[in-house]
Amino acid sequence: MRIAIIGGTGKEGRGLSLRWAKAGHEILVGSRDAERGRARAAELAAEGGAGMQGGDNAWAAAGCDVAVLSVPYAGHAALVEELRPMLAGKIVIDLSVPLQPPKIRQVSLPEGRAAALEAQAILGSGTRVVAALHHVSSVHLADPEHAVECDVLACSDDANALGTALELISALGLRGLDAGPLVNAIALESLTPVLLHLNKRYKSPGTGIRFTGLD
Repeated sequence: MRIAIIGGTGKEGRGLSLRWAKAGHEILVGSRDAERGRARAAELAAEGGAGMQGGDNAWAAAGCDVAVLSVPYAGHAALVEELRPMLAGKIVIDLSVPLQPPKIRQVSLPEGRAAALEAQAILGSGTRVVAALHHVSSVHLADPEHAVECDVLACSDDANALGTALELISALGLRGLDAGPLVNAIALESLTPVLLHLNKRYKSPGTGIRFTGLD
């Protein structure tokens, strides 16, 4: 599968790219600057990320089967609007969280209630948005050999898109869980500031979540 990491030069993008490449997927590393995207792809390829290419975000979005939005919330809506023609009809996994610096450890609901809901509203019903991967530490993801003790909640209004996202989460070495319709992204995104608070309070490099009582 060809996976575009939109904003793939960031901390989350690095770990996702390496782990999915290791699982046999082709990775398109997107960036605002095409040269920066190509440079990061070359760097990751040297670390063992076979099947890695880089370019700008529009190039990555146009060439993928599945796009992963890994961008700061401040530029989220504008970028989604810009990429809307390239993402039409595709699956979009949105891990954006509406943090409001400097108060990143406090829940802040945006006007559209959740970044993923805002993305779905911009992209339209023909593009299938999945909210996921909000609670996985980039520190733990960065090492492809490191076993991450964390569950991943994913929600969407499209069952097939959700199924694809859960398969990709499994390819990362994580357990993905069906967390219901896309409106539940409000809860998923709101949990991230709580985890950031726990990181600081308990001096953790990356707090995760586990659910018990599930088969």
